Amino acid sequence: MAEMQMLKGDKAVAHGVVSIQPDVVSAYPITPQTGIVERVSQFKADGELDGEFLRVDSEFNACSTALGAAAAGARAFSATSSQGLKLMSEPLFTASGMRLPLVMAVANRSLSAPLSIWGDHTDTFAERDGGMIQIYGEDVQEAVDNLLMAYKVAEDPDISLPALSTMDGFILTHVKEPVEIYSEADVAAFLPDREPNFTLDPSDPKTMGAYARPEHWTETRYAVQEAMLRSKDKIDAVVHEFAEQFGREYGLDYRGLIDVYGPEDADVAIITLGSLVGTVKDVLDEYEERGESVKLVKIRVYRPFPIDELRAALRGVDAAAVLEKDVSLGYQGGLVTDLKAALYNTDVRPDIRSFIVGLAGRDIQRREIREVVAEMQRLAADPVSGTVAFEDEESWPQVREDILEEVDQS
Repeated sequence: MAEMQMLKGDKAVAHGVVSIQPDVVSAYPITPQTGIVERVSQFKADGELDGEFLRVDSEFNACSTALGAAAAGARAFSATSSQGLKLMSEPLFTASGMRLPLVMAVANRSLSAPLSIWGDHTDTFAERDGGMIQIYGEDVQEAVDNLLMAYKVAEDPDISLPALSTMDGFILTHVKEPVEIYSEADVAAFLPDREPNFTLDPSDPKTMGAYARPEHWTETRYAVQEAMLRSKDKIDAVVHEFAEQFGREYGLDYRGLIDVYGPEDADVAIITLGSLVGTVKDVLDEYEERGESVKLVKIRVYRPFPIDELRAALRGVDAAAVLEKDVSLGYQGGLVTDLKAALYNTDVRPDIRSFIVGLAGRDIQRREIREVVAEMQRLAADPVSGTVAFEDEESWPQVREDILEEVDQS
């Protein structure tokens, strides 16, 4: 039976972990994730966690310990953030190649230098090529729910891949929200015992992740690619099962990979992910009250990338703005790059604009989102003149002032 509690985000995720009852938890602290493993350790001390809680000496060993536990057939959990995730990168790539479904909670945080403890998505976006499922939470409840769903997807024998369930550092880890916490019995009914395809067992010797010659190595990565693509169908099934059992829906019309808020036939769209989704929703409610048609396309799953779902959600859209808390230095944002590739050579051709926002926790205000919407509306109404005005660097300052004046007047 579920219980509603007012909890900080990190503590809520820890409650979710204990409801899952992983066999092994490997822990190393890093801001702003530390509260997750601290609370899990308290649950262990109080006798509420049956599995092993292992305090290790680095993030590398935390991930390596979870990897080893998963290889032995255990259900494994760890958590990290920022530089800690970078230190885990090598064993995470290894876990993917070895087809081990360890699940991690990541409190998103910027990467140094200069040093920052505040949140953006540069840490997880930098891992997007590693063969790990990546799920992004809008609020604390979704971060808890995603963790449960991540296990059910990752541990499916046909998938068997690591999964990162993310939540924005501080914005979600340190906010208090009402959260529904599920009983162990309810979670056990939703999440079956793990049944791995193979395990390390002294009585049945085998090896994992062994040396591969060039004529074999590519096939191993192709197998991971196929599993990543198969995981889309599994995610679809899991979000429907979750909705049926727990009553909360996450993008059911789009296979749980994305969600759409606002009128489906809108000619302007805002595309984003993580905690920024909630702020954008509040702003778009204002436009709806005035009878203006603008919709939000929320990315729930970044890897595997929701190609078909984005094409469906953006069909008929004239102008789309991508707001993301990352940047691939020397080019542009990772999400907008992937989006453009997904729409290339199709009949879905919105005018796309990229906005890099919120790096290192920089505040994103409603007024700035209104500015973006106003610019997209201008492009949708007059795409030729709008595009020229935007790309003309000398005239852009005046164009921006005109937009701000329109926003203030509205």
